[in-house]
Amino acid sequence: QVQLVESGGGSVQPGGSLRLSCSGSGYRYSSNCMAWFRQVPGKGREVVARMLPVGDIQYYADSVKGRFTISQDNAKNMWYLQMNSLQPEDTAMYYCAAHRWSGGTCTPFANDYTYWGQGTQVTVSS
Repeated sequence: QVQLVESGGGSVQPGGSLRLSCSGSGYRYSSNCMAWFRQVPGKGREVVARMLPVGDIQYYADSVKGRFTISQDNAKNMWYLQMNSLQPEDTAMYYCAAHRWSGGTCTPFANDYTYWGQGTQVTVSS
């Protein structure tokens, strides 16, 4: 059974940093796209960053480019989202997600992702 568990959320002041972690079990990281989404109340899930299982290729939403970094540690079955220069508009529930990679780029659409974590809240305020 595939299971994803996020951790690392919390409250931080504008300009601060957080690192989210996603621990996965029950599947092979090397064959799955990995992504971080976020969602605020009343809106759909927005892809923040996604990563191919090979080649260390990453994609970012324009709103977080240069501030957020997605990374993985296959040996530990973990992937991460380092978030720097956080702003109030980054406040959201953050989810890690994965789906089987079939080549090409990893989809940015939430409906295409098969596996989801339970979410971790990130709040940025002064």
